[in-house]
Amino acid sequence: MNTDELIKTLGADVKTTAMPLGRMWLVVLAFAAVAAAAVFFMTIGMRPDFMQAMQTIRFLFKFVFTITLAITAFLALRMLAMPGAPAGRYGRWLLVAPFLMAAAVVLELFAMPSSDWGKRLVGNNMMICLSFIPLIGLVPLAALLVALKQAAPTRPALSGAVAGLLAGALAATFYAAHCTDDSPLFVATWYSLAIAALGGIGALAGRFFLRW
Repeated sequence: MNTDELIKTLGADVKTTAMPLGRMWLVVLAFAAVAAAAVFFMTIGMRPDFMQAMQTIRFLFKFVFTITLAITAFLALRMLAMPGAPAGRYGRWLLVAPFLMAAAVVLELFAMPSSDWGKRLVGNNMMICLSFIPLIGLVPLAALLVALKQAAPTRPALSGAVAGLLAGALAATFYAAHCTDDSPLFVATWYSLAIAALGGIGALAGRFFLRW
């Protein structure tokens, strides 16, 4: 049996168990979110002025960015989990969150005087952001990798990287409730770096853990 026939056979097997796999992904996603919430509330928790911050656009936009990334990463990961599945369309959807963030950064640069750009970029929580987003996302990433292992991804490193992006997006969603730096300049830089770090960890883990 050649590689193409093997992929078709595995794909047929996946289709026959689409409902169980679908339920599995929902359970894993729920577990990942609960695990992220548990680490978040046991460590840093929400900012004191959370309710007041909810009334500002900058604060709310952080969640638009992270939740959009989480949704698109989840859709792409579901496709990558199936052998030979065309993940390209969902991969392109991963560009939506960065596009939204880029638009927000442009608006921020126009709205704020250039003398404030550096201060808003650095913020007050740079190291906390770079530390806690990966910390909050490690257990969700592990759960997603275990779920991928039960499927049949033919691109293990890419699948692991997308799992890392999803874990990072979930972690960043919780972390955003703590962070007092709401500027798109800060979020675009430090949130993205922290999420990318989990993506790199996921790619490396996927390369070895998800190999057939």
